[in-house]
Amino acid sequence: MSPEFNMETRRVLKELGLTLYESSVYLALIERGVLSASEVSEGTQVPFSKVYEVLNSLKRKGWVDVEQGRPRRYFPKPPSEAFEVAKRRFEEKIETWGNAFHHELQPLYEKREMRERPDIWILRGEASVLSKLHEMLSRVRSEVMIAAPQFVSGLAKKAAPLLGSLGVGNIKVSIMITDRVEGLSRIEHLGNVEVRRRDHLFGGGVIADRREVLLFLGEEEKPVLVVWSNHTGLVKFASDYFQYLWNSSTE
Repeated sequence: MSPEFNMETRRVLKELGLTLYESSVYLALIERGVLSASEVSEGTQVPFSKVYEVLNSLKRKGWVDVEQGRPRRYFPKPPSEAFEVAKRRFEEKIETWGNAFHHELQPLYEKREMRERPDIWILRGEASVLSKLHEMLSRVRSEVMIAAPQFVSGLAKKAAPLLGSLGVGNIKVSIMITDRVEGLSRIEHLGNVEVRRRDHLFGGGVIADRREVLLFLGEEEKPVLVVWSNHTGLVKFASDYFQYLWNSSTE
């Protein structure tokens, strides 16, 4: 293997649709330039009996081109151009897949009157809520959105240590609180955390990576109903509503 090309590069080429032989040949051409079929075979692990088949396949896929002559000599297409060709091929595949899903599978699904079965849990007790919150935060990879009304103040103070670790790395944390909720504002100084204030939050929640949500409904002193769900529609509604409130809140 050439030191110039690591395993990650080869993995990407495989995901773009190249076989092991095709990847080896393309990388050899990138490294050495214009080569004959015999030179390609000598510089790679591709048997000479297979090299023309591999080169012709790369040409059809838009990764190499050929100079006519005796012997024929092959050269690589620019990587940016080859990538665009592969990208268009994938886009065409995705369009075909989408047609199958939308025009064949979805009508059949609706005809059979099937119903989505997402998880929706009602959590009871502070311990179970904190446990679920810890579980959610352990899975977070990119973003957490939090809306904390006054009635979750007690819970917010106990949850703050769990949230502290999210202020590092690439995880974005957006926290919306009322003036009287101080538990979460303690982590405002951490990196990649933004805290905004908004009056009259009538409900609250935690949205993790826009994939799952913990919703709080309550009164003046404590939550009366806590619901966790990974229902796609519910999570999207919660995320959109949070963003709507966030845009009109105070920094």
